[in-house]
Amino acid sequence: MSDISSRPLAGYRILDMTTFLSGPFCTQVLADMGADVVKVEAPGGDSSRVIPPHFVGEDSAYYLANNRNKRSLAIDMKSPEGLTLVRRLIGEVDVVVENFRPGVPARLGLDVEQIRAEQPRLIWASISGFGQTGSMRDKPAYDMIVQALSGVMSLTGEPNRPSVRLGIPAGDTVAGLYTAIAINAALADRERCGEGRVVDVSMLDCQLAMLSYQSAYALIAGATPSHQGARHDSIPTYRSFIAGDDRELVITANTERMWQGLCRGLGHSELIDDPRFSDGGRRLENCKALWAILEPAFRQRAATEWVETLSTEGVPVALIKTVPEALEDARTSGRDMILPLEDADGHHIEVVGNPVKFANADGHLARYPPELGRNAAEVLGEWLDMPVAEVEAMHANGVLREGRPA
Repeated sequence: MSDISSRPLAGYRILDMTTFLSGPFCTQVLADMGADVVKVEAPGGDSSRVIPPHFVGEDSAYYLANNRNKRSLAIDMKSPEGLTLVRRLIGEVDVVVENFRPGVPARLGLDVEQIRAEQPRLIWASISGFGQTGSMRDKPAYDMIVQALSGVMSLTGEPNRPSVRLGIPAGDTVAGLYTAIAINAALADRERCGEGRVVDVSMLDCQLAMLSYQSAYALIAGATPSHQGARHDSIPTYRSFIAGDDRELVITANTERMWQGLCRGLGHSELIDDPRFSDGGRRLENCKALWAILEPAFRQRAATEWVETLSTEGVPVALIKTVPEALEDARTSGRDMILPLEDADGHHIEVVGNPVKFANADGHLARYPPELGRNAAEVLGEWLDMPVAEVEAMHANGVLREGRPA
């Protein structure tokens, strides 16, 4: 584990009042970069702690995947003492991150504008399904809801088959990433102008932004992109194939040099001079005829043989790995992408690491996700100079909670 002081966000304090996935994913990114992230949970804990089917101790694998390098407080914010405690903690932080429904913080007694009037340097970041403004602001949203409404699901799946959700929770994680980017930008802006910002991130907006060229095809050309399957709308040699051993592989031959290497590697050099396939436009126009040649060609050899042959020809090619296979590759990649974690009770887990690497920050931060409310004494002592006896009294009267999630 590296020295946290070598991380770019070392010294910044972040109050994490988020649950489930979009917010915890965001604050984990910030924690990996060295920020002191304290997770404030309701007495029953973040609802993701109890998502089945996999558990380590009292906490779900789902929770453990998104909460490393943080500390936890469990506070009854519905009590006057709990709300006062949260307000005091907000007074000691650089950033608050929350993913309540719009309007909920104010109903709890946390009016953003009032708080920022008292703390103009505070950055307040809100993640919600549809944003703090607009006609849909009060509607509930989850990952698949925004995948559906954004058009992402209409692109996902095989042609002439029902739409499917992405196999990863992109609606949540992309919103978390955009929020982390915005927070870093707001911190940089605060260094320049001395004031914080209010950040408003909508999960739906993030999915629309991720449509990339598909949105341009619709807006500029009036097209209605449909299910992509394992193919590309513009490049017919950018897709998956099934090899002779029934293993799937993908090729991304998207330049003329790669196209020619593909033809040679498959033993179909005659296609290079075939007028039907003379350039990208012609190959797209005649894609069905091209696939009628390529698909049986790939069936002639095993997938690993094609990977070796086509790599030699300079064609980008890869096997479609299962999740366990991909993780095993990551273990030996030399990139610290599989991190071992151990908690005070002796639980051992592995998680996927931080993909962002910084020079002069050797090693990695790898603190086990916190047990519910475990860090009350240390956090309140450090941030508020609160005596241990006062912390114990708060535990006794139910303002603070520690232990098993509900």
